Amino acid sequence: MPQTSPLPIVDIANFRDGSDPAGVAKAFGAAFESAGFAVITGHGVPLDLADALYAEMKRFFDQPFEVKTGFTPPEQTKARGYLPMGVESVGQTLGAAPPPDLCEALVFNSPHRPEKRDWNIWPDQPEKLAALVALWTGEIIRLTHDLTRLQGLALDLGEDYFLADHADPALTLRFVNYPDQDTPPAPGQLRYGAHHDYGGFTILRQDGAPGGLEVMGDDGQWQEAAVVPDSFVINVGDLLARWTNDRWKSTLHRVTNPPRDLTGSTRRLSMVAFTGPNEAVKVACLPSCQSPEHPPKYAPVNAGDYVMNKIRTSHDLSAD
Repeated sequence: MPQTSPLPIVDIANFRDGSDPAGVAKAFGAAFESAGFAVITGHGVPLDLADALYAEMKRFFDQPFEVKTGFTPPEQTKARGYLPMGVESVGQTLGAAPPPDLCEALVFNSPHRPEKRDWNIWPDQPEKLAALVALWTGEIIRLTHDLTRLQGLALDLGEDYFLADHADPALTLRFVNYPDQDTPPAPGQLRYGAHHDYGGFTILRQDGAPGGLEVMGDDGQWQEAAVVPDSFVINVGDLLARWTNDRWKSTLHRVTNPPRDLTGSTRRLSMVAFTGPNEAVKVACLPSCQSPEHPPKYAPVNAGDYVMNKIRTSHDLSAD
């Protein structure tokens, strides 16, 4: 695996241990101002947990289709459970009408909240999956807390500034399987279409399979986000970009199809966490991100309503 990436790499260990919080925060903020993305290392999430959950998720997606669809919810906007291929096209959030994305997913909405325990859909097979998702949820909540503190420092507002808004954060875990493509994709069809994320920070654990994450550069060219071992790719969603008056960038990205001439497996599995402030928070331009020369660009919005409207659009395939 490559040890480098075209995206900024930020080691947050010296923030977590308190030895250089200001230096880490400066690098953290610079990454989101320049690229909208950062690769973080030194995060403290146990590697053995990540590996164990990855293996269990592969076992889940290896099950027969009729078993997996037993965990699909009835509602059209599927914010929980198993999502088969054909129900989502994220490119529609940009006003396009591409074919459905070539992926399937298992989604847990607010798994850290006790009241959501019975509402979420928990597969009983593989048998270790539910327990590992619970452990992973705790680690992602802890990591989100660290990122929230870094966010305050990086935006010149203080380490505690965003903690109240994230005391009970929005969190969706999405485990995405991109199967081998036995038949060629339709014109314009991708594993995951070009889009901006919707909320606060997206936290991605990716593998090194062909046909991976690509990020749009300032030159208008797509660049592959190479995999750095034991890292997370973090990017800014639209809601956070609004909050910062576009000081931090919500950058266009996509998941590409693997080359057709490869002979080995190109299956890919990503572990994603979509995070943000509590759904009830009103998001308005931050004081450190506005001035007489740079007045607020956007009207205040309710965080939960804003993100849910984006999700509904991505699931509306009536135009297809």
